[in-house]
Amino acid sequence: MLEMLASSHVSLSSVTDPAEARRVHVADSLSGLACEEVSQARRVIDLGAGGGFPGVPLAVAMPGSDFTLIDSVGRKVEFVNEVISALGLDNARAIKGRSEEWAGGEGREAYDLVTARAVAPLSVLAELSSPLLEEGGHLVAWKGEPEPEELKVIAAHADRLAMESVREVSVKPFEGSRERRFYVLRKVGPTPEGLPRRPGMARKRPLAGR
Repeated sequence: MLEMLASSHVSLSSVTDPAEARRVHVADSLSGLACEEVSQARRVIDLGAGGGFPGVPLAVAMPGSDFTLIDSVGRKVEFVNEVISALGLDNARAIKGRSEEWAGGEGREAYDLVTARAVAPLSVLAELSSPLLEEGGHLVAWKGEPEPEELKVIAAHADRLAMESVREVSVKPFEGSRERRFYVLRKVGPTPEGLPRRPGMARKRPLAGR
């Protein structure tokens, strides 16, 4: 996978050296296994899959779980599907699309876990995740810096999201790395009316501004 990343003509990451990417991308992706919500998940969707992190490493580590990696950029999806094929993974697929559209159809309440790494502010991720998750399912978001204001937004709009913060988990993916913070949120009820909103609205008109 890392050799394919290094040789790809698609702009996927600023870190393409295989040795460095193993530390920065693969170790960071697998550090999510520190959360039991990740390690015990069975139906997973990875938002903004990009170059395949954390979705592909997690799919390798969790062969008994089913992974859907979604991204709106076709070239990235093509690359990830090439990686999935090269690795012989039969428990993962990459699809081109917007999560809001997917949540309005086949993906509605179809997953027990949403993962997201370097994708969007936490309140935006909570909104995008809610219609994808079954009741009791979880969002686990890879974050570097604390987002206390985002937690306040989520709490203030609990009735519109049906999502609540469960806890934060801090780990160091590899020796010498900065601390990685995981935010764990749980879906606490049926998908609220009005979700998903039209594609792009969660970012353009975030709940934080309302």
